[in-house]
Amino acid sequence: MRRRDSQKKTERDGSKVLHGFVSMRRILDAGRPKLNAAKGTTSVTRAHESDDRPIIAKGCRGAAVPAATGTTTLRTTTLENISGAISVFAAVVDAGTFAAAADVLGMSPPGVSRAIARLEKRLDIRLFNRTTRSISLTEGGRRFYEQVVPHLAGLEEAAIAASGNASAVRGRLRVNLDPVCYRAILGADLDRFMDAYSELEIELIARDSLGDLVAEGFDAAMRFGKPRSSMLVARKLLDTAVVTVAAPAYLSRWGRPLRPEDLEGSAHRCLEFRDPETGKPYPWEFHRKRKHVVVATNGRLTVNDPGALLNACLAGSGIAQMLLLGAEPLIAEGRLVNLFPDWPDERFPLYVYYPSRHYTPAKTRAFIDFIVAWAAGH
Repeated sequence: MRRRDSQKKTERDGSKVLHGFVSMRRILDAGRPKLNAAKGTTSVTRAHESDDRPIIAKGCRGAAVPAATGTTTLRTTTLENISGAISVFAAVVDAGTFAAAADVLGMSPPGVSRAIARLEKRLDIRLFNRTTRSISLTEGGRRFYEQVVPHLAGLEEAAIAASGNASAVRGRLRVNLDPVCYRAILGADLDRFMDAYSELEIELIARDSLGDLVAEGFDAAMRFGKPRSSMLVARKLLDTAVVTVAAPAYLSRWGRPLRPEDLEGSAHRCLEFRDPETGKPYPWEFHRKRKHVVVATNGRLTVNDPGALLNACLAGSGIAQMLLLGAEPLIAEGRLVNLFPDWPDERFPLYVYYPSRHYTPAKTRAFIDFIVAWAAGH
């Protein structure tokens, strides 16, 4: 009896999170006439989710209820059960733990655990690696997540469209940002975007790398550099130059280098920036048309954060190479000096990434439109 009550509770919990499917079912069912059982016959009851056999229910007089009615009910119930379990699965991936997903969904942690166990049994694969302290997606779980998330989004979009709110921009938008972009887009432009969509919450996460956008629950990302092979959509926003800069205070103390080769050795204090992928400082390169020069600097200070590099340079601690996108306002204000404007041709592209062209939520589309317009002004 306790087990049956527990199963019923899990089914009730799962029904709370049939995001797109249930919404769409309610919309479609609103204009559909109710089916009543004929007098003297029994109605077809809810079928067990694992039973895919056609149902024929007999009345007290032996009259058979058409099998199509029972089959339709069975298919609807089965689909709702699967959709509910998938929604729980997606919530666990996004939240990172069963307990956090339960809190988001308004379920109990055991209810979430049972929903995942039933889904794993139905799919005949293990979706999560579980330890006492953490969970992580298995390879099969990651593939399943990447395949089903666009369909969940599609169901939600279809439900919104059917209810007349297809263009509604709301909810939480999570964006993975290159740290340089993090500073560049904050300000009046972002404020205007948020003012335009008062029901939208934005979470900007500064990261050194793109990572697994889908598995980590990001809606979009902005990264510098050429895109690698990926299932993500990559849209180029702009190219920005690499500039070599110093603060006036540094130049007044150490003098201004006249050519890139003047930076070799210990002649100047060069601030090194560590490449997060190689663990080594970026090489100092200079490009002018077809000419390419690499200078072996000997910096004593190495950092791995663009903000720290900028602050050290502004303080007069040394010469730095950085992206013009971040340095341009400071050069215009006279706080930094572009040392080699005649070497302008080392450039980095900036891309925006998102999971799918076909099932892009309205909030993501709105953000991409905003970023494209922002990039056009730089």
